[in-house]
Amino acid sequence: MDKNEKKVGYMTSMSKPGKGCAGDTGEWRVFKPVKDEEKCNHCLLCWIFCPEATITKDIEIDYQYCKGCGICAVECPTGAITMVKEEKQ
Repeated sequence: MDKNEKKVGYMTSMSKPGKGCAGDTGEWRVFKPVKDEEKCNHCLLCWIFCPEATITKDIEIDYQYCKGCGICAVECPTGAITMVKEEKQ
C-alpha cells in the first residue's frame, strides 16, 4: 500500500427485536409481510435487510415486532414475500 493510500474498513450493525414501547408493534401496523414457501429460495436477503431483525435465518417472521415496512418484500428476488393488509382481531 502506498503511503498516500488509506485503508478503508467496513462496519456493520445488527439490530435485535426488543420488548417495550419502542419494540412491540402493538396494533398500529397496517400491512404485514407474508411468505410463500413455494417461491422462497432461502437466499436470506429478507433477513439481511430487515431493519427490525424480525426475520430469522429460517425465514420466520416475528409479527410481534415487525413494523410492516415492506423492505423484505422489495428485496425478495423471487417475490416470495408480499405485503397484505393487516386484519384487526
